[in-house]
Amino acid sequence: MSMILNLQHIVFNTYRRKMTISPEHERELYQYLWRLIENRNSKLIRIGGIANHVHLLVDLHSTVAPADLGGELKRKSSLWMKRSGLFPYFEGWGKEFFSFSKSGVHKSLVANYIRAQKEHHRVKTFEEEIYDLVVSEGFEWDEKLLT
Repeated sequence: MSMILNLQHIVFNTYRRKMTISPEHERELYQYLWRLIENRNSKLIRIGGIANHVHLLVDLHSTVAPADLGGELKRKSSLWMKRSGLFPYFEGWGKEFFSFSKSGVHKSLVANYIRAQKEHHRVKTFEEEIYDLVVSEGFEWDEKLLT
């Protein structure tokens, strides 16, 4: 039996990082994203965020590419959010998304980080957070990533 663990920490933000994910309906959004992930034979470990972005920790099925899943999550959830009427100020997702592979030994650490998003963002903006994540993963920062 093959054993494959493909953990991805995926982050995407609302268009221009506007606060358009209403807290009273974020649960419905998270459930919708969860169903999309399950439909790709993948497993959602943790989801969380605030009004302008979403974090997901996903164990991707071996046949699913991170870029394909990220694009599908953004595309389908954007249409659903606009049609649902639950997010009247939502204009769409930002142009880019971020996906970082994670080792199984970091699974709990990343899941706890995602779980604590609301507390975390009392002291740190999304822009500060994503800068720190990108740089800590060894990438070079480019302001264009926030378009």
